[in-house]
Amino acid sequence: MHSIDVIVVGSGPNGMAAAVTMARAGLSVRVYERNPSIGGGARTAELTLPGFRHDVCSAVHPMALASGFFQKFQLHRRMELVVPEVSYAHPLDGGRAGIAWRDLERTAEGLGRDGAAWRTLFAPLVEHAAEVAQFTGSSVLQLPRHPVTAARLGVRILEQGSQAWNLRFTGEEAPAMLTGVNAHSIRPMPSLSTAAVGLVLATHAHARGWPIPVGGSQSIIDVMADDLRAHGGEIVTDTEITALAELPRSRAVILDVSARALARIAGAALPERYVRSLQRFRYGNAAAKVDFALSDPVPWANEQVRAAGTVHVGGTRTELAASEAEVAAGRHPLSPYVLASQPTLFDPTRAPDGAHTLWAYTHVPAGSTMDPTEAVTAQLERFAPGFRDTILASTSQNAVQMEAYNPNYIGGDIAAGEPSLRQLIARPVLRPDPWRTPGKGIYLCSSSTPPGPGVHGLPGYYAARSALADEFGMTTPPRLGQD
Repeated sequence: MHSIDVIVVGSGPNGMAAAVTMARAGLSVRVYERNPSIGGGARTAELTLPGFRHDVCSAVHPMALASGFFQKFQLHRRMELVVPEVSYAHPLDGGRAGIAWRDLERTAEGLGRDGAAWRTLFAPLVEHAAEVAQFTGSSVLQLPRHPVTAARLGVRILEQGSQAWNLRFTGEEAPAMLTGVNAHSIRPMPSLSTAAVGLVLATHAHARGWPIPVGGSQSIIDVMADDLRAHGGEIVTDTEITALAELPRSRAVILDVSARALARIAGAALPERYVRSLQRFRYGNAAAKVDFALSDPVPWANEQVRAAGTVHVGGTRTELAASEAEVAAGRHPLSPYVLASQPTLFDPTRAPDGAHTLWAYTHVPAGSTMDPTEAVTAQLERFAPGFRDTILASTSQNAVQMEAYNPNYIGGDIAAGEPSLRQLIARPVLRPDPWRTPGKGIYLCSSSTPPGPGVHGLPGYYAARSALADEFGMTTPPRLGQD
């Protein structure tokens, strides 16, 4: 007899998506979380001063409105998501900046001589953004439902992922804007994988925007936990699982852990060949993070940057490519890429009246122990003179500390596996159903599976659907919405 139908290990967005889906199917579900609080890569806490609430890992969620899981779950009806009018901005020296408005036409108008090139690049993708999300939000081994849209995206990836990436642009703002989005992948540029990441994220920026959750990223996890409990599920915190033998008997185990941790936790129940494949799965370079409590908004030199939900900092396309190449070579760049967000511009509940929080991370070599505070501060000061004077307090996490906080971030790799072209196809191994392992009733649902990193819940949803069909004979997914 099995005392529980489904056990989920890990309470990040993917683990919770799996748990919600299984509970909605009428199964008994228990979630185990090693930390005192749930959330994984979507936690919010007071990190600097009392009353200043910071997102511990992720802050802005480009996939929150585009995710097929969150659409079915009706996330936008369960909580408040603020969608800034400016999805992202990219400041340059001399007070210049590229501004990515949610409105594609307005963005093109602001890019002057490169406006037509930007419009031509993105219009066919933005017009079919739902099809782009469907294609990129599943396993690449599945045939695309919309082959024309997939082909359009593919042609653009080939261009922006090669040495031809500058051919369509003449100025500095447009290529810098796109490179800033490409750099989310923490890989050398240009490459096909970085171009794929950048084009998809930028498409969503112009289609539905990049939302910021009111109350912090924890709010996303909290509404999922509420739904899980409402359907009979339970959550056990402060309990680290190091081997399957530590779990009670169940018909299915779904693990929101890295591929490396899967090999360690479930290795005895898996074929040796599969375990060796997991052990060969490569991890990329790292993020190091700084959270600031500020007395005033960031004084960006360009006024329009002050309206952006996300700011990519680091200068021109050439500078950014050089910075990411330095990280890939195992060095700390003198002029690093910084990704920043000031959520209090859109959600004043995150700080005391008149004050602000700033979330920022930079890229560093895997396993770095360097404190990123000064490097991040100096780069922000470059494009926001007087920024130092607004700092009330700060706290940081180097790459090693990032992994200590979330073991899925091997060496500080927040993608839970290098998003190279090969590893976007074989994630973590090449299988038609990459979420199902060869072990009976064992499934993997972390960002180490398709479609990869991001707060979108899709790996968890796909793993749950696979388990429902294989272990419980349920081929029709349960309804997830409130209607």
